[in-house]
Amino acid sequence: MATLPTTHDRKASEVAKSSGESSAKPAVQVPVLVESNHVTAQKEEIDTPSYGEAANQMDGNTTVYLKGLRLHLITAAVCVSLFLTNLEIPIVTTSLISITNDLHSFSDTSWIISSYMLGYVSMLIIWAKLSDIFGRKLFVIAAVLVFTVFSGACGAAQSMTQLIILRAFQGLGGGGTFALGSVIIMELVPQESYAKYTSLVSVVFSMSLLLGPIIGGALNHSSTWRWIFLLNVPLGAWAAAVHFFCLPFDFPFQGQQTTHFKTYKNVGQLFSRETFGRVDFLGASLLFIATTLLVAALEEAGLSFAWKSAFVISLLTVSGLTWIAFVFWERIVTLRRNSTEPVFPWRLMTSRIWMGMTLNALFLGAPWFVTIFQLPQRFIVVNNASALGAGLRLIPFTLAAPVGSIISATIAGKAKVPPIYLVLLASSIQVIGFGLLSSLPLSEIEPNAQYGYQVIAGFGVGINISTLLLMTPFSIAEKRDNAVALSSVSQFRMLGGVIGLAIVTAAYKGYVNSRIEQILTREQSDRLFDSAAAIATFEPQIQERIKIIFAGGYNLQFRILIAFAAAQIPSSMLMWQKKQIVV
Repeated sequence: MATLPTTHDRKASEVAKSSGESSAKPAVQVPVLVESNHVTAQKEEIDTPSYGEAANQMDGNTTVYLKGLRLHLITAAVCVSLFLTNLEIPIVTTSLISITNDLHSFSDTSWIISSYMLGYVSMLIIWAKLSDIFGRKLFVIAAVLVFTVFSGACGAAQSMTQLIILRAFQGLGGGGTFALGSVIIMELVPQESYAKYTSLVSVVFSMSLLLGPIIGGALNHSSTWRWIFLLNVPLGAWAAAVHFFCLPFDFPFQGQQTTHFKTYKNVGQLFSRETFGRVDFLGASLLFIATTLLVAALEEAGLSFAWKSAFVISLLTVSGLTWIAFVFWERIVTLRRNSTEPVFPWRLMTSRIWMGMTLNALFLGAPWFVTIFQLPQRFIVVNNASALGAGLRLIPFTLAAPVGSIISATIAGKAKVPPIYLVLLASSIQVIGFGLLSSLPLSEIEPNAQYGYQVIAGFGVGINISTLLLMTPFSIAEKRDNAVALSSVSQFRMLGGVIGLAIVTAAYKGYVNSRIEQILTREQSDRLFDSAAAIATFEPQIQERIKIIFAGGYNLQFRILIAFAAAQIPSSMLMWQKKQIVV
């Protein structure tokens, strides 16, 4: 047995040379055996798979890929799962009034969204790491089933407390489904197909956010709100069944004679003390606590609690300390090289390129999520649009994003343009787009140019969503970090969205409150902030002044997004190197 360098792009000839064989002798391909914090390799011939799969040779390893109906079914199941988990956010947002009216708890409205986000964001990296140890198939089925079962339970909830608790568990399953779906979709195909499949993920993600308000509005008008949860059950069950019957147990190492999954002879061995010894329980706990407290503080700041309240300050403080402890612990686990595998390896934290990608994803989240949530609100409050009408008015943004994803992935994959150039270009386009959106008129007038502004902003955001995912497998030094790296891009983008929403909401409220107080009494202000529909109860002149104030608040939000878009440029420069990454 020969110990090999961990860089995944060694050529077969280099493997043969390092093992002391003559260069004239044909190189034998090497499957990877993962053992704790180092990689060993056993040289052996690999037979052609007998179960209808295509073997491809790349990066010095023999990799076996699924094909035909089996590939298409798994791809469809992953796309359906990703669609459902991301649809939950916008579809529930449009149904909040119906839910709270039925369950008689309007004061707890924000927790319906917050509880899902808490579960969703906190576990993305952890799900991916556990699937590295116990296998993709086991954990993707578990994640989809958790999401599906608790979706059905949410549809049957009889009180707001039940719904909030069940939504948190639904979010846990949703986060795992999204994290593992993003990983599996990249492992299904060879590198030359990454661009196409990355575009597919971006399109699914964008379409879920586009159709969410429309489907939610339609269900609210024609049926009960419970169907927004119950619809997940048959589709989720189908996706889980496809993964069970079609995904190989040892995916993505199917066809190889030696993998760390195939060493598990039975269920008892899979869940043995030795296997659990590889799990970084403390690191996972610290990451979960740090993320959960941060999201909880940001979700509730300015809503149920003031920013300067003891609740928010305490959560932010403990979260900050936990993040610090997490970083130091992961360094210890990575460097001491025992059987425990760090949930987020220190080698990623010390990579300038990877930190640039992480920061870029963080700053990208705010423009993406704030626009999805806040621009429809502007259409409703300022332009008197219905919830369905607001969703339709957002189509230019949500359609431009997948178009940008497809074009950028095609250019990077086919024309071999280094992705970093596309990331820098997209960040600049975002600055222009959000700058234009921040200049919308302070009135009910809806200029047609706003749809062009949305296209510019959405195009820039879409480029970076797909390009960062596409770059990830090529930016890490060790292939064993691929799942964690892909999930961390998603987790930090979601975190960026939560952080951005908290910042723009606080700025918006400060701007609006200080000006509303000058024209309305305290009682009138309270009525207005309880429901935007109260605007119609005031005199026409007061209505116009109120809408001008609200429009100014929304414009302020988009000026803040200019800063988030601009911050992506120096983050991208951290990824700059003498020889740029090429897909």
